Amino acid sequence: MNNKVKGKDLTKEPPRSPRVRIGGYAILARTYDKCCALLAGNIGEYHFDCPLDNMLFGFKGVKGVDFKAQIENGASDGEMVEWLNRNGQKKTPEEIKRCADEVTANNPYNDPEKRDWFVENVKPLGLDPKTTTLFDWLETDDKASHAQMAA
Repeated sequence: MNNKVKGKDLTKEPPRSPRVRIGGYAILARTYDKCCALLAGNIGEYHFDCPLDNMLFGFKGVKGVDFKAQIENGASDGEMVEWLNRNGQKKTPEEIKRCADEVTANNPYNDPEKRDWFVENVKPLGLDPKTTTLFDWLETDDKASHAQMAA
């Protein structure tokens, strides 16, 4: 457990939505929250350096372990934007926006390799897999999971 790292207790509340953009990057706010919670020992059922986080890491060409090292040193949201902008593959603001728009609109149902997994995960929440984006599902799942915890 790292006492230098402050953040949300994900056993009590969800991380920020992947839609929240920091420095133009989608997913960054959520990834940051999960990493902080991991280091603070209160990540709950969430996972850091998961496939969603790796959409961001892959876009920039950085590694989760390097991202985590910055947070261990107390980096803020803004400092993580600066770090992403300095490291990995250089991206223009237009490329960052295009990527954020694409991942926000992503529907795994349209990918034959992910379709069965996605249907299995969205159906119990009453969502239509054909029209539900990945981010819609994550937000709904966050609400459902935390409502169960509060009950």
